Amino acid sequence: MSQSAEILKEQFFKSLGFPWQDILPESRLSEILEEEGIAYRNRLYTPVVTLWAMIHQVLSPDKSLRNTLKCMSTWLRAAGEAAPSADTGAYSKARGRLSETLLQRLVPETAEAIVQQIPKAHYWCGRRVKVFDGTTVLLADSTANQAAYPQHANQAEGCGFPWARVVVFFCLLSGAVVSACVAPKTMSEIVMSRLLYEDLSPEDVAMADQAYGSYVDLALIQQQQADGVLRKHHARATDFRTGCRNAIRDHQVEWHKPNVAPAHMNADEFAAIPETMDVREVCLRLPPRKGFRNQFVIVVTTLLDADRYTADCLTQLYGWRWQAAEINLRHLKTTLKMELLTAKTPEMVRKEIWAHLLAYNLLRTVMEKAAPLLNYQRSRLSLQGTRQLFKQMLPLLATTSQVVRQRLYAHLLNDIAEDALPERPNRHEPRVVKRRPKPFPRMRQPRSVLKAKIAA
Repeated sequence: MSQSAEILKEQFFKSLGFPWQDILPESRLSEILEEEGIAYRNRLYTPVVTLWAMIHQVLSPDKSLRNTLKCMSTWLRAAGEAAPSADTGAYSKARGRLSETLLQRLVPETAEAIVQQIPKAHYWCGRRVKVFDGTTVLLADSTANQAAYPQHANQAEGCGFPWARVVVFFCLLSGAVVSACVAPKTMSEIVMSRLLYEDLSPEDVAMADQAYGSYVDLALIQQQQADGVLRKHHARATDFRTGCRNAIRDHQVEWHKPNVAPAHMNADEFAAIPETMDVREVCLRLPPRKGFRNQFVIVVTTLLDADRYTADCLTQLYGWRWQAAEINLRHLKTTLKMELLTAKTPEMVRKEIWAHLLAYNLLRTVMEKAAPLLNYQRSRLSLQGTRQLFKQMLPLLATTSQVVRQRLYAHLLNDIAEDALPERPNRHEPRVVKRRPKPFPRMRQPRSVLKAKIAA
């Protein structure tokens, strides 16, 4: 490894990697590289340097390759080394060489390390809960991206953007990304989530909205020795007069396996699903909002013990779903600006998505360390505020001694706790946009055609 690469690696570990000094030390990262069989020549952009540079790129308001390159050039000049070329080609090629599998491995590993820091007394009914939901992201309009992730059929050729589906499993307590799946729009969120059920651990509780509340989903979750709490699908009727009654609007019934297998399952997979399953159906009254009627939802769950998992406990749990899924997805897309990715190839698209998830987990690590200073009121910690404070602290963390670095990091955690969000119970905002769009016509022909018309 070159001297410049060693300097950059050290600076990244001292700054960006400081919150992960116990979770992802240099020795562990080297071990993963060896397990993946990743070797490299004596060059500046080693896999470790490239990995940290991509995380730095995600956390920066300016996500350009040039901005990240200037940061590394500044560090090298401060150390008395020659700065690399201002051309971003070498760094771009290094990003292309970086293994996608490496990024995929680091996301669940960091999430698990965060969970290990959480006191077990904070678990819901002593169980770890994972919440999952899906979204879409727009991609750069390149030929390769269009082939792998085609644009919406309603858009004219050359006038739209490719887009990909992303389904994410979040840890309910820490908010960290546990696992994720990326696919074209031709694959539904339901199929993608069923692929992720294999990442559930025994005794986990999986929670989602009514799009997933079916027999097959509950059965696949049970196959992992986990339990599901899913909002019941609207097409399935409910009659609380039947079954074994636990309380008012709380009963246990027997569900039967569908006659036809889902299109994505083969015969062996469908045969492995049991013919019947005991399911508990509970009607929950969600916390009232001023100016709105009381809202009731019916959840189906494999948690059959009504004494341990009471209706009040399930109401509290389902009330957290919005914060744990919708808000976290909004952080990924809006706060970290994952909504539109600039990579020109499908491979780099997936790497950029995994880099965003990894950078998001890094921020969640910092927030979890700050949580005790706010009496573990995790919902009041601001991810945007954490990103801003952490980003401002990076140059100092990279250039000071270990003693000063520890002191600065303690101040950082204290500042994050003091920058708490105000308490806004049952907050509800209309989904409207106030700012008017620019008075330009929409693009209805490819750019090349429009430019030819201007030149004519």
